[in-house]
Amino acid sequence: MSAKTGPLSGMRVIELAHIMAGPVCGLMLADMGADVIKVEKPTGDDSRRFVPPDIGGEAAAYMMMNRNKRGISLNLKDPSAVDVLRKLLADADVVIENYRKGTMEKLGLRYEDLAAVNPRMIYCEISGFGRTGPYADRGGFDLIAQGMSGLMSITGEGPGRPPVKVAAPISDINAGILGAMGVSAAYANMLKTGQGQKVDTSLFEAAIVQTYWQSAIAFATGDKPEPLGSAHPLNAPYQSFRTSDGWINVGAANQRNWLRFLDVISAPELDDDPRFNSNAVRLQNLPALVDILNGYLARDTTANWLARMDAAHLPAGPVNDILQMHDDPQANARDMIVDVDHPTAGRVKTIGHPVKYSRTPASVDQAAPVLGQHSREVLAEVGYDSAEIEALIQANAVISP
Repeated sequence: MSAKTGPLSGMRVIELAHIMAGPVCGLMLADMGADVIKVEKPTGDDSRRFVPPDIGGEAAAYMMMNRNKRGISLNLKDPSAVDVLRKLLADADVVIENYRKGTMEKLGLRYEDLAAVNPRMIYCEISGFGRTGPYADRGGFDLIAQGMSGLMSITGEGPGRPPVKVAAPISDINAGILGAMGVSAAYANMLKTGQGQKVDTSLFEAAIVQTYWQSAIAFATGDKPEPLGSAHPLNAPYQSFRTSDGWINVGAANQRNWLRFLDVISAPELDDDPRFNSNAVRLQNLPALVDILNGYLARDTTANWLARMDAAHLPAGPVNDILQMHDDPQANARDMIVDVDHPTAGRVKTIGHPVKYSRTPASVDQAAPVLGQHSREVLAEVGYDSAEIEALIQANAVISP
């Protein structure tokens, strides 16, 4: 294994996680330099079967979530495979698990069990609702978390319309990021004190923290916020508008930007209109304002409006599709679209790490493993000799290609 750069270089992580939230946590830590060893069941992470699409027979979804990791496959129904896992965990800095409550207990791998052997361990649990409270025994899914958190009540085109979820699995992704944040904080504390701890977060909490603005409004007014399409609950105009050939996002939220906006669209008279001459009244009269502004912006193309708004230092941007985002020069300049070499799929694209470090740069340089790709390598690292490794593979306790 080649040495990794990154602020977490030297950290060893055992990822006992599947599909999304747990693997996002592992992905973030791996990008930051941690040696993340993903432990999969003999049939592999369920995301290996999220096809189509595939690239060279490998599920695109699996490859996205598991780059930068090493992979070992264990049949944890076999006691010898559980022994392998115990050896892996004995020296690990971090374990990530997102199994249903009770799974780790059945294996004898609770935090309390492992901390007795390895008191420096950080034990990160990511679940649907957290490990305490009345919903602790429930399984968790992004759709359910989005609905219960209130997110689906504020997403969509307007009041009275069917509920709409955020298209991206935002609670899954955010739970993984929160898990990585919690692990990093607990690791920093462990380096100071020598003591590990349990880190517990959930999809439900990850979705709730997306409601900061709307919760602030509800706390202050007692009213439930409604969906506003692309508009902002506290500022106007701050949303998408139609142009002659598509859509443009405009952030003319404060008074200075409002006046710049009116100058760009040659509509100074709107500031004399008592319905629109302050942010408060613009919010009160938002439907009328949007109708008027759509009429102005429909007179020219998105590209022409963007050129004028950029020249006026007015916050604005196109509404890109995903392919356009992949080609965006800023996304590429910031290494958010990168290529890695996969052993069977060849050269594949993935999303880069979103934080840049001046001294310890993160890197995305290793494709997701094929099932059991590093089983032999990892077993050797924890003390198994070649004969013992072959015996485990022949017994199907360990899977290796």
